[in-house]
Amino acid sequence: MEVTRTLARYVVNAEFKDIPQNVRQEGVRSILNWLGCAVGACHHEAVDCALEALGPFSGAKEATILGREEKVDILLASLLNGISSHVFDFDDTHLRTIIHPSGPVASALFPLAERVKISGAELLHAFILGVEVECRIGNAVYPEHYDVGWHITGTAGVFGAAAAAGKILGLNEQQMTWALGIAGTQSSGFREMFGTHCKSFHPGSAAKNGLMAALLAQKNFTSSNQVIEAKRGFANVMSTKHNYAEITEGLGKTFEVTINSYKPFACGIVIHPAIDACVQLKKEHGLIGAEVEKVELTVAPLVLELTGKRTPQVGLEGKFSVFHSSAVALLFGAAGEKEYSDEMVRDPKVTSLRDRVDAKIDPKLRDDEVHARVTLKDGRVLTKYVEHAIGSKEVPMTNEQLEGKFHVLTDDVLGKEHAARLLALAWKIEGLKDASEICRVSVAQK
Repeated sequence: MEVTRTLARYVVNAEFKDIPQNVRQEGVRSILNWLGCAVGACHHEAVDCALEALGPFSGAKEATILGREEKVDILLASLLNGISSHVFDFDDTHLRTIIHPSGPVASALFPLAERVKISGAELLHAFILGVEVECRIGNAVYPEHYDVGWHITGTAGVFGAAAAAGKILGLNEQQMTWALGIAGTQSSGFREMFGTHCKSFHPGSAAKNGLMAALLAQKNFTSSNQVIEAKRGFANVMSTKHNYAEITEGLGKTFEVTINSYKPFACGIVIHPAIDACVQLKKEHGLIGAEVEKVELTVAPLVLELTGKRTPQVGLEGKFSVFHSSAVALLFGAAGEKEYSDEMVRDPKVTSLRDRVDAKIDPKLRDDEVHARVTLKDGRVLTKYVEHAIGSKEVPMTNEQLEGKFHVLTDDVLGKEHAARLLALAWKIEGLKDASEICRVSVAQK
């Protein structure tokens, strides 16, 4: 069964005219959301550290670090933009696999677009194909691959970055097969790293390694032709189960980007139902936090597995604490990046309420639902059941909500007017003659 070559053949032969309009539109929404996240976090300490460490070794300074004035080579730019797009944990999520699809793919494509002049339509097409590749590979091995400890955004994302970059570079079928192989042999990322800079390093590394794979394959650097399905290949080595039909069936007929989702809250997505419930309770009852005696959450099993940090010490750890997230939702009615600062996770008012939050598992609950029960000091009991959290497939973020999120992330970096210009440009990416115009406009004007 030629799984890898079948996938490579599809990417090479796919034509933009065959991409339905609704698929294109979701691709645009995904890129817009990614762009806001990348610009918004461009001065995060993780990006600063990586640039300081690796900047001196950069090659030709021809690619943009989104939101920043510095330029670096395209490989380093793909790494840094991947880090910045994910470090807030505010980026998109393919709910079926918990892959964050845009980080690896878009972070590879935009630096490449600054070296190889391409249209916005070409970039959008390559992006959609890259997302298709990474998510189909993810579908084939999820959840077993994830359950043993792999961070699937890094491990599957590298394939998507290679496919997308390879499409732009015009690889033939054999070269694309090699590109997937070169990408696959670099597939990595451990869930152990959640709560540290390394979590955002995973999509950044996937972008860089995928781009490098495509560049090597373009010059006929060889690899196995069966990186996915071989006995000692990706699926058999890195997962206890796999289903190759998830990769090969329906290519060109269904598109994974259409089930992409966008986060209203800057944290692990399995916490979103609890936050949603607490925000609703605060708004409905005018809660300020001091009147809360205790908070009892009934959650899906994955919530405590991924976000059970009881006493986070830094903001990145707070993003993996359902206790911290519920507390800030009740206190501030929000869970944006400001609610996940280092200072916030140590704020006495927050920690006091956080200590009054408990959670228990109900195996019957889906990942996007929750039961919340808030007992007040006067004896009243408030309850809220969230069947589908905002940002889920059933309650997706609207274009207006995405625009609002974009401005929250970018206005302080670029200025409101400049951010609005970048937003408008992102919406019309398909019509751009030069896709790299987005990179130029992403930098704040002096």
